[in-house]
Amino acid sequence: MTQIPQPKPGILDIAPYVGGKSKIDGVAEPMKLSSNENMLGAGDKARAAYEAAIRNIHIYPDGRATKLRAAVAEHHGLEPERLIFGNGSDEVFALLNQTYLTPGDNIVSGQYGFLAYRISALANQASVKSAPEPDFKATPEALLAQVDERTRIVYVSSPSNPTGSYNTPDEIRALHEGLPPEVLLVVDEAYAEYVTEPDWETSFELARHSENIVVTRTFSKIHGLGGLRIGFGYAPLKVAEAVDRIRLPFNVSVPGIEAAVAALGDAAHQKASRELIQTWRPRLTQALRGFGFDVLPSAGNFVLIRFRDVDTCQAANAWLNEKGIIVRPVGGYGLPECLRITVGTDDQNRAVIDAMSEFAAR
Repeated sequence: MTQIPQPKPGILDIAPYVGGKSKIDGVAEPMKLSSNENMLGAGDKARAAYEAAIRNIHIYPDGRATKLRAAVAEHHGLEPERLIFGNGSDEVFALLNQTYLTPGDNIVSGQYGFLAYRISALANQASVKSAPEPDFKATPEALLAQVDERTRIVYVSSPSNPTGSYNTPDEIRALHEGLPPEVLLVVDEAYAEYVTEPDWETSFELARHSENIVVTRTFSKIHGLGGLRIGFGYAPLKVAEAVDRIRLPFNVSVPGIEAAVAALGDAAHQKASRELIQTWRPRLTQALRGFGFDVLPSAGNFVLIRFRDVDTCQAANAWLNEKGIIVRPVGGYGLPECLRITVGTDDQNRAVIDAMSEFAAR
């Protein structure tokens, strides 16, 4: 019998990541509120930089992303040599897992943690240990209870997708202090720029003085560059140097680098994007709760509705689709009774409120 190449053990057991739906049959231009994108789009400066970069797309990018490295370091007050750049922060997670995980190791994340952590860990023949989130929030105590002698990385999202919860500085410090020094703590701050809560702060400063903390950010959210796939991690120098040995040499594109640099300098677009969320996130939450729905508190650019049962959730999703609105069912996260809705433009948010008002009154 002819033998064919077989994937290594466990690969075919991994459930592939399924992104937010983008089309509805019979609807030419649906409102896509399923992927937590910046519904204002990219800023004018980033768009102009992208267009200008077209003349150089025949040239390989700078493998060190030197221009972007310098811009990120200056913008956030970080040491440039400690930055890891990736094809989205997803690739940074994958690179960390590839660098530190061996078969039989494990990672720890919250019960509803971002699926990208899990996928690349399993691809490295490691296992995933999930800390319970009874209140839809990962806690230091629950995460630390899952750590054992084979744990290599602990992931925490703050704010967290899809629940919208976040961790305070004291909670992040307690988690870090409770970890063995050989375990890496990765703090995913993809939604950091949208946080308004006074008891949240970035973990950059904590990471500055630690040998086992990585903080990740993305250009996909506040900067509106989801289609260009730019993310970075701020890591201890030894971690950054180790990851750099396996990072593919040209993983960040020429247009991506130029657009990301421009986006960092576009304070007006960042302000407008932030103010849209600050205005509409509480309005959406209040309106949906007023219709009798359970809406979890959110620190991101989205809200999560928890329905009384799975059937009602599916009916609401179908109803919104009929109105030309695409939202995100999150059964893949173990929340089959929930829908996640990205905060959109004024018109999009009003359309969601109108549709859910009609659904509640049926």
